[in-house]
Parts: sequence; structure tokens; C-alpha cells
Amino acid sequence: MSILILLAASFVMFNLVALSTDPLEDLRSSNNPNKQQLIEARIQLANLDVAPPLRWAMWVGGAAKCLIPFANACDLGTTFQGAPVTDVLPIAMVSTIQMVTAALLLAILFGISTGILSALRENSGFDVSFTVLSLFLYSLPSFLAAALLKNFVAIGFNDFLQDPVIPIVVAVIVGIVVALIVQAVVGGDARRRITSGGTSFVLTTGLLLYMSVTGWFLTPGFGPVGIIVLSAGAALGVTVLIAGIHQRRALLTAGIVAVAGIISYFALQGLFDVSTFATIGILFVVALAVGFAAGFFVGGDDRAQNMRIGVLVAVIISVIILIDRFMQSFPGYMEDMNGRPIATVGSSTPGYAPDNMWRVGLDVFFHLLLPTISLLTISFAGYTRYARAGMIEVLSQDYVRTARAKGMPERVVVVRHAFRNVLIPITTLVATDLGGLLGGAIITEFIFAIPGMGALFQRSLGPGDLYPVMGYFIVIAFMAILFNFLADLAYAALDPRVRVR
Repeated sequence: MSILILLAASFVMFNLVALSTDPLEDLRSSNNPNKQQLIEARIQLANLDVAPPLRWAMWVGGAAKCLIPFANACDLGTTFQGAPVTDVLPIAMVSTIQMVTAALLLAILFGISTGILSALRENSGFDVSFTVLSLFLYSLPSFLAAALLKNFVAIGFNDFLQDPVIPIVVAVIVGIVVALIVQAVVGGDARRRITSGGTSFVLTTGLLLYMSVTGWFLTPGFGPVGIIVLSAGAALGVTVLIAGIHQRRALLTAGIVAVAGIISYFALQGLFDVSTFATIGILFVVALAVGFAAGFFVGGDDRAQNMRIGVLVAVIISVIILIDRFMQSFPGYMEDMNGRPIATVGSSTPGYAPDNMWRVGLDVFFHLLLPTISLLTISFAGYTRYARAGMIEVLSQDYVRTARAKGMPERVVVVRHAFRNVLIPITTLVATDLGGLLGGAIITEFIFAIPGMGALFQRSLGPGDLYPVMGYFIVIAFMAILFNFLADLAYAALDPRVRVR
């Protein structure tokens, strides 16, 4: 069925573009003495002397060859410049897929987390504040968000790095804002709110002042102490969230993985200096295996739960170590960029090819940072509102009341009983949200001058260069079908009433 829909949609798209554009307009208005020869060459190159429906059939025939493995016969047509679309498309896909994937994952993570916290603190100051914030971000046009990010984040932060000193007043204000958010999330009586808010205020203000005094923004990094503290915090937090602090085997599993991660941090520093992206991938797989093995051998009766804890702790600690190693390379990268690391245009620095993979990664990160944040604002509000509404509805169900009546801790009620059911409608949103993100990428890529798929589509649609437009279409359609397929598999994993046949 998906194939039939794809064929019908491609037929409509092909003919609409072919009938609504004039691919010879630029040549007709040209003063080139060999204008007629150029027109005839383009007609032959793009098969413009063939009716659009027949051209579509010819294009489908070439595109169908892409399904033949190892045949190297894929033919999606050529651009007006004579370049095969199969050569142009992969280059454009890299930046767009990196940007859209990062924005989608971050929107899911932050949106669902914020929505669930809002539901648990329904009608509180936290709930109202983040509801207003999410609706504001949702209504913010992507071009305006991109312009604001350019001016206040890129230019502003680059100027700040010239003299990275945080005034005490600013540190205190940020500490107060963080304290208000933390006490609203924690909730409880006045004593508990004051304690949590006061602690977060002191820690936030002190940390900002420490970073200012030590010049941390110029030479960032977690350091050995930070790695140990963050690893221990990750192990403790995951255990409390999934199993509870009193589950000794779960705590032991997380502790073993944390200790292994800390030891690896010190042991692998030399290897990190000569690593490639393939090396990092292998080390990540090893980390997952360690987490899985720790949960399997220590898990006991709750082996499946403890394996999940081990793997999740391994992922978090791996990300922490990876971020630290990237930050260690920041001073060198900043020097290469003349003290202005955050870029406002492009997907990478032209001609920048250091012999250090960490600087290459930083270059891609700082070029795609602002476009990703701009796309993130499109989806964040949707996930927040869906997660909030879903959690409020689920918490009012009879089986949740029964679980509470049995004396189950609130953590178990929320994490084990409610959260899984909240994810079912959100899975549909993830599959459909991809189209919105890719649509927003066209505007975002134009503003940030990123040579991605959106830029390819826009650059080709104007002059009627049909085959790159159809290449863009086929990739978008394939991703939509793929995400809908993954959503169906997710339904089977989340809802025991659904079976995959």
C-alpha cells in the first residue's frame, strides 16, 4: 500500500512541477550567441520534448533500479549542470539528516520530560510557565527564531568569549531562576521547596562564578573530579528512576558500570588522541556490552530490569566522556576559528581539514548548532502538550488508582504504569512530525546557508530543474514511510494488545 501511495504522490509531484515551471526561461532571456544550441542541449538532457506523464514513467523506471542491490544502476536523472542526481543528493542529505535527527531526538527528550513534569505538577507555577513557553515557541516562525539565534546566541556568545567574565549580578539572577524552576519541579511543603530551591541557587551561582574565575569557557572540560561525580550521579539517578534506591542488585549493576566507565576514562586518554569515528563506534559497542553483561550477571530475579539499567548507565557515561573529550579540543578549535567558534552560515568551514577528528566534530557541531535549535522549537511544544495531556489522562484511569491503592510508590506508578501508555499516542506524533521538521529545514537551511536538501529543493524548483526536486521528494517520502514503519513496531513494543505479523 505504501508503494502505491508513493507512486501516486510522485506522479502528482512530477507533473505539478513540470507544468508549473519553465525550464528554458533562463536560456530564452540569455544573450549568449549559442543560445539555440544550449536550449537544444537542455531539451535533450532533461527529455523536455517528452510529455510529463511519459517522463515520469521514464524517471520511475530509472528510480526502480535503485532497489537492485549491488547493481550500481540507480538513475534519478541529471541536473541542468549535467551532474547525476545520485551524486548530488548524498552530499545534500548529510547535513539535513544530521540536523533533523538531532532536532527530533532533542525535541522528544526535552518535550516529553517537560510535559510529564507539567502533568505531575498540574496547575502549578511550573506547569503554567512551561505551557506559556511551549506555546510561544510553537507560534514563533522558524525564520524569526533563526534570526534571533544568529544575533543573540552566535554573535553574542562569540563576543562574550573575547572576555568570558560573568558579573556577580548575572550569576545571582540565573541562580534565582534555576532555584524557582527546581523548587517548582520538586514540589512538596514549604520546607522542602525552600531546601531544594536554596541548594540549587547556591550550586548554580557558585558554579557560574567558578567558571568565570577559572576561565572555564576558554578551556572547558569536566576534569577527573567532574567525570567521577557525573558518573556516580548517572548511576544513582538511573537506579532511583527505574528500580528504586533500595534495590541493591540494581544499585550494584549501575555502580559496576560507573566504575568501569571511570576507569575507561583514565585508561583510554591516549587512545582518544589518535581515535577515528570508527574507533569511537567500537568503544561505544563495548560500553553497551559491559552494561548488558553487568545487568545479566548481577541482575538476579530482576535481570531484564537490571540489564536496562546497565545499558542506560553505560550510554549516559559514554556520552559524558565523549563530551569531555570534545571539550578538551575546544581551545585548539577556537584558535583555528580566530576566537569566534559559533558559525552563522554553512555546514562546515570551507577548507578546514585538521588531522584531529575531535576538531572536525566540533566544526560540524558549531555549524549545525543554531539550525538544530531553530528546528527544535518547531517540535518541542507539540511533544510537551501531548505528553502533558496524555499523562493527566492516564493518571486518572482506574488501573492507576488501583496501583496507588495497593500502596505502590509514586515512582512505580508513573514510570512503570503511566509512562508506557503515554508513549503510545506520542509514537504517532513522532512519525508525522518528521514532515514538519523537513519542511522547516527548507527555510532554516536558506537562512543559515546550509547546502542541504532544503537548499537543493529551493535551488532546483525555481528554474524548473525537475530531477533534483524529485530526488528530494523520494528521500522525504522514503523517510516518512520508514518512520511510520518504525512507529508500527513501537506500537507492538508499547501496547501488548498489538502484534506484528
